[in-house]
Amino acid sequence: MGISAADPTDRVNQLLTLTERLTQRLENELKLYEAKRTHEITAHQTETQALANLYRHESVRIKADPSLIAGAPLELKRRLAEATRRFDEVLGRHAVALEAAATLTEGLVRTIAGEVARQRTPAVGYGPGARSHEADASAITLNRKA
Repeated sequence: MGISAADPTDRVNQLLTLTERLTQRLENELKLYEAKRTHEITAHQTETQALANLYRHESVRIKADPSLIAGAPLELKRRLAEATRRFDEVLGRHAVALEAAATLTEGLVRTIAGEVARQRTPAVGYGPGARSHEADASAITLNRKA
C-alpha cells in the first residue's frame, strides 16, 4: 500500500511528513540505545517497520516515475530533499548503533554458551579407579547471527 495523493504537492507533503516521522522514530531509538534501554525499542518496532516499508515503497515509485512529484513547488521539494538528507544521516548512525548492539549481544551469548559447555564437559580422572562422569544430554544452540 502506498501514499494516496491528490496531486504532486500533496504527495511531497505526505512524503515530507513520513520522512520526518521516520527520522524522529530512529532518533528516539538511538537515544534508547545510548541509554542502554534497548528492550524499550521493541514496543514500537511494528509501527516503525510499517513506516520504513511505506518510505521504501514510495521512494521506489518516485524513482521509477519522477512525474509523481514534478509539479510540486520547488521550495517544498527542497524541504523534502533536506529531510531525506537528515534521514540518511540518522539512518547511518542507527545502523552503527544496531550493529554495536548485535555484536554485544552475540558476544554475551557466545560467552554464556562457552561457560555452559565448559561446565558440562566431564572431568577425566586418572588412576586405576578413574571414571568419566556421564555427560548432560541437553543441547545448547547458538545462532551465529544476532
